[in-house]
Amino acid sequence: MANILVTGGAGYLGSTMVPALLAKGHNVTVIDNFMYGEPSLNHLCHNPRFNVYKGDIRIKSDIAPLLNQADIIIPLGALVGAPICKQDPIGATTTNVDAIKMMLDVLDKDQLVIMPTTNSAYGSGDENNYCTEESPLNPISKYAVDKVEVEKALMEHGNFISYRLATVFGMSPRMRIDLLVNDFVYRAVKDGFIILFESHFKRNYIHVRDIAKAFVHAVDNADTMSGNIYNVGLSEANVSKWELCEHIQKFIPTFTFMEAPIGKDPDQRNYIVSNEKIEKTGFKPDVSLDAGIQELIKGFRMIRNTKYGNV
Repeated sequence: MANILVTGGAGYLGSTMVPALLAKGHNVTVIDNFMYGEPSLNHLCHNPRFNVYKGDIRIKSDIAPLLNQADIIIPLGALVGAPICKQDPIGATTTNVDAIKMMLDVLDKDQLVIMPTTNSAYGSGDENNYCTEESPLNPISKYAVDKVEVEKALMEHGNFISYRLATVFGMSPRMRIDLLVNDFVYRAVKDGFIILFESHFKRNYIHVRDIAKAFVHAVDNADTMSGNIYNVGLSEANVSKWELCEHIQKFIPTFTFMEAPIGKDPDQRNYIVSNEKIEKTGFKPDVSLDAGIQELIKGFRMIRNTKYGNV
């Protein structure tokens, strides 16, 4: 049993991961600023091994006392994704880089950090690009650039596991509809159509519950995995935007999709990612792309992404 601190634990990843860590018998403390105002952890308050604080990970007096009590730190607190980092670059730098470096300065070398980074750090490529953990990094967006900087700082700390995450999908207590699979399924359910740009671009995907499983796996295997970087994705889900729409259409036959030159991917992600390294440690995802799509279809029958309107 470990004492685990999860920053940003009320978010999309955390609200699925924290219950999984508690289920394994760990003591889990969450710090979050609850900027989205959603009660995504309410169902955990009965658990005596769960604790939660409202605070700002950029303020040392908020975070340092909690860091001192932790064996393992999982820093999920971040401004996540290229669009929000472009919109608020100062907030992105202070949250995604400065707060992590401050945290690392406070920690002892025997405290393990399991850090989510991103495989968007591989930058632009083509459908023949095959990315392993040894592939050169060429981040384009500010979000990816900041994650690369943080990963370098982690390597200096020494006691770390860095997870370069594929694009996450699936239902979670704190839902995100802006993620690519979630967005496409939402449009299929609500609008019945989508217009694609750069539809041949491939990227890797993984279900949010399998992200939780991967972090539990890291906690369970910290002795052998520490000091390493791992791609974390569903190897069967290296698919293009067009292929993703074909998967969705299997479950919504009336879904229509077409292509037009109407936009540009801010990360220019177009490659196949190898997850062989983490698979060799014994980790295998449970949720297929098709199963996740079916789950999302049910979820989006209950969710309406608007504060305005009569319907």
